[in-house]
Amino acid sequence: MNTAPAHYPIGTPGKPWGNLEREEWLSQQTKHRSYETDVMSVIDRLRKNFDVEQYGSLNYGSESYPLFAIRNRDWNDDLPIVLVTGGVHGYESSGVHGALQFIEQHAAGYAGKVNLLVAPCVSPWAYERIHRWNANAIDPNRSFREDSPAEESASLLRLIAPIRDRVLMHIDLHETTDTDDTEFRPALAARDGKFSEPCDIPDGFYLVDDTENPQLEFQQAVIKAVEQVTHIAPSDDKGEIIGSTVVSRGIIQYPLKQLGLCASITNARYKTTTEVYPDSLKATPEQCNAAQIAAVCAAIDYALMRK
Repeated sequence: MNTAPAHYPIGTPGKPWGNLEREEWLSQQTKHRSYETDVMSVIDRLRKNFDVEQYGSLNYGSESYPLFAIRNRDWNDDLPIVLVTGGVHGYESSGVHGALQFIEQHAAGYAGKVNLLVAPCVSPWAYERIHRWNANAIDPNRSFREDSPAEESASLLRLIAPIRDRVLMHIDLHETTDTDDTEFRPALAARDGKFSEPCDIPDGFYLVDDTENPQLEFQQAVIKAVEQVTHIAPSDDKGEIIGSTVVSRGIIQYPLKQLGLCASITNARYKTTTEVYPDSLKATPEQCNAAQIAAVCAAIDYALMRK
């Protein structure tokens, strides 16, 4: 069933947005939660056991948002590097809180085994507004490329530039929500002067592998761990999830670099994007966070066994 609006309320159908439409869109964005309260306060608690680095700052109008990354103490250049990113899409809450809870609950167990680098909330402006885009109506997760138009993406690229070739595993934590179909896809179509088609939102967890460097056994190991916590998304009648062919239960593939996705930013052998479904009647917010944590731990464990 098509739950998306017949016409997005901003812009003229078939005509890309100009400055006026973007300004109208921005004027409608309001804060629903606090980055300082929800995220920065947790990061402050972590400072006693981890190194916290400010790697950039977002400045939108009168508002400024510091960007933070967390590293283990006693960084050892002889150990492999694991990168965890969350909140690239600010509205995908379990990516942010799953990353932070992973550090609090499990990071100490990897001491002396890996170097951990975690950027838990890449898009804090969007986190506060429960949105996919930044304040310029740009999707950071289509902007991880040189001369990026999104400062969220450009800042993270600068952070990882010195270690890009040394990362063993990168896991990027995301969600697929009902609002992808009711709000964000229609908004994208309106912004670009296109027309939106309804899309079936899968009920359950799934992963996105890299078309150019598929690592199916790695993805399957993560699925096996996560299904102990929450259910795995089934394929639809076409054998697809979100319009892409299912290559194994709960696993699809995207050309990560071509699409400018966050999971493409290193040359890691093992990389994946998680997709949790927080709107499911079968899952609680706590389960969604736990699914992200289980995915991170399973991904690290597999990578260490196969390094």
